[in-house]
Amino acid sequence: MKRQTVAVIVGTRPEAVKMAPVIQALAKSKILRPITVSTSQHQQMTHQILGSFGLKVDHDLRVMRKGQTLWDLSGRVVTKLGRYFAANPVAAVLVQGDTTSAFFGGLCAFYHKIPVGHIEAGLRTHEMYSPFPEEMNRTLLGAVATWHFPPTQDAVKRLRAENIAAETIYLTGNTVVDALRWMVPRCSDAPLRKLIGTAAMKKKLILVTCHRRESLGKPMAAVAGATATVARENADTVVLFPVHPNPAVRQTVMPLLENIPNVVLCEPLDYGQFLSCLKHAYLVLSDSGGVQEEATALGKPVLVLRESTERQEGVKAGALKLVGTDAKLIVRESNRLLRGSAAYQRMCRASNVFGDGRSAARIVKILERALTE
Repeated sequence: MKRQTVAVIVGTRPEAVKMAPVIQALAKSKILRPITVSTSQHQQMTHQILGSFGLKVDHDLRVMRKGQTLWDLSGRVVTKLGRYFAANPVAAVLVQGDTTSAFFGGLCAFYHKIPVGHIEAGLRTHEMYSPFPEEMNRTLLGAVATWHFPPTQDAVKRLRAENIAAETIYLTGNTVVDALRWMVPRCSDAPLRKLIGTAAMKKKLILVTCHRRESLGKPMAAVAGATATVARENADTVVLFPVHPNPAVRQTVMPLLENIPNVVLCEPLDYGQFLSCLKHAYLVLSDSGGVQEEATALGKPVLVLRESTERQEGVKAGALKLVGTDAKLIVRESNRLLRGSAAYQRMCRASNVFGDGRSAARIVKILERALTE
């Protein structure tokens, strides 16, 4: 029997991480075969991440332009992906999360009457502009998707509250845990040692990531300023900040942090390098959704640099704490964890609230049944 083709849409680094286990699982299927389509939102990082898993992009849309608007990006994704689907028929499309690539990938599949599977469905803050545009992207995907793959029971409940048909909802767990469990045993300390030096390996590592659209400008400057203060007030720490390639991020972050002795600024890391750092981290400051999940699974406390999170399961588990971009609050909470063992111990228990590492296999089995009925 000829294997049916499933188009896997990726655009950003987090999508590549979370789709990699699904692509691996599809490649093992006797019924389905994956074709990986990149929109190139994060072109270099997407190829880099997939390469870490021994995977490659099959077709690159190359939609990015310097200084583009959100609507320009959206239009190019739909146009180029529409042409691709017209020339390359597929049995189903998989999208992940809440990016522009995910939403317009799903919408374009709908235009071609191709069934859509939404991985990581059901996440909500119920605040239209936070995160922006992700909250609206994932909400609208709920109306487009044929199959909904929520990571947690709370996400299932949110989908049902929006009148999504129960028979289209499949609780799978989050594929980020699959990715984590595949990659962590393959990680050594060598990448971190190369970044911060052997002497700094004995210090407490604070890992920082900050890149979200709503953080740009003054909020990000506040985060960078707070990070500088924490570094200066805690000489027994080393701060590692992989800086996003977005010029707006770099122009804000680098002038405030580049001359502090115990702060290391570096280029974006591939997945193995990043997990090498995360495994060793004492504390994480991040506005990334994926990092919230990964750190929770590894038992690393996270101060979430956002006003709200769609990953309340991690907050309930005690691994995440919202601090927003309030510089004083970031400094206070960082110092509390760096200097208070009781507070720290309460936050550093690993939790499986986001998955058990078998999510991708579940998704592929569901697709196999659905596409052969």
